[in-house]
Amino acid sequence: MTRQLSWGLRGKGPADIQLPAVEIDRVTPDWAWGGSRGAGIRVCVIDSGIEGDHPLVGPITASYEVFNSTDGPQVRPTDHVDTCGHGTACAGLIRAFAPDCELYSVRVLGERFSGTGSFMLAGLRWAVEQGYDVINMSLSTTRTQFAHELHELADEAYFRRTAIVASAHNTPVVSFPWRFCSVLSVGSHQEQDPNLYLYNPSPPVEFFAQGQDVRVAWPGGGTTRTTGNSFATPRIAGLCALTLAKHPQLTIFQLKTVLYLAAANVHATEEGDQP
Repeated sequence: MTRQLSWGLRGKGPADIQLPAVEIDRVTPDWAWGGSRGAGIRVCVIDSGIEGDHPLVGPITASYEVFNSTDGPQVRPTDHVDTCGHGTACAGLIRAFAPDCELYSVRVLGERFSGTGSFMLAGLRWAVEQGYDVINMSLSTTRTQFAHELHELADEAYFRRTAIVASAHNTPVVSFPWRFCSVLSVGSHQEQDPNLYLYNPSPPVEFFAQGQDVRVAWPGGGTTRTTGNSFATPRIAGLCALTLAKHPQLTIFQLKTVLYLAAANVHATEEGDQP
């Protein structure tokens, strides 16, 4: 009797798992997201909340917050309120790229950007369980006691086809979850083109997008100018929403590959050229 391995093909053959291949020379920005507006894609912003009715954000489908209960941090519905502006800024940038996506908010930060790793962990766990298509995390923790469970959640999201787009720390320290290979990690560049994004050939950061001296939405219906990897991250999250709306069959592995191939600094080599 043949023994079936738990993580093996389990009785199927090659004919059962045939997939259409995407030709590399077809993966251009136009192929990846041309004509897409992100319709049908649910994007969750884990941050400080999102201000309702902000003209640069538009409609928010639902808002939630993490709170302390007798059983530890839990998630509950809440009003469309931003405690410090950071989440509204990120949401506005996502909306600029993917105007027809559905925006959801999970508030884990309080006033003056206060927050804990346990709140971030609870918010991410809940968001992964909801099966959002894209989760924007323009925040991280340096506390290693949260790293293992964050890693497990990031992997779970990857297997569920939820793209976690996470901001690298603004200083050269190790923090999480952006360091995990199962997320799309983002740093910033200083170029003025808001649509320009680059693939980084020297990990751990995978992609760079505009994030320095950028105009962002801010509570009170206004705007401000600010700098940080936090504001590069929602640009990549927006591109993920556009791409997944146009190609809903993509896995996270394939989505990463598409974004790599469509990056402005990645070029197909001529036949015979050395890569």
